[in-house]
Amino acid sequence: MNFREVVKRYAALAEGFGGPVALSAFGLSVRETENLFGSFDEDYQISRYLHFSCSEGETFYISGENVTHIAIDEGVDSLL
Repeated sequence: MNFREVVKRYAALAEGFGGPVALSAFGLSVRETENLFGSFDEDYQISRYLHFSCSEGETFYISGENVTHIAIDEGVDSLL
């Protein structure tokens, strides 16, 4: 899954931008989720639009943090 596909899927799941979506909703394995979102979080141009949080749900370890959800800012369009 590339970044464009992740943003498209996120927008569908969140019904827009800015709201939290469980990382498990992307349907990837734990390893795939951690690798994919970890690589996006390491890219400054991308990471400034990503906001990870930890609440109830399946936990993933991304960039040294336990997280369950992601929110993506609407401004991410400029990268696509």
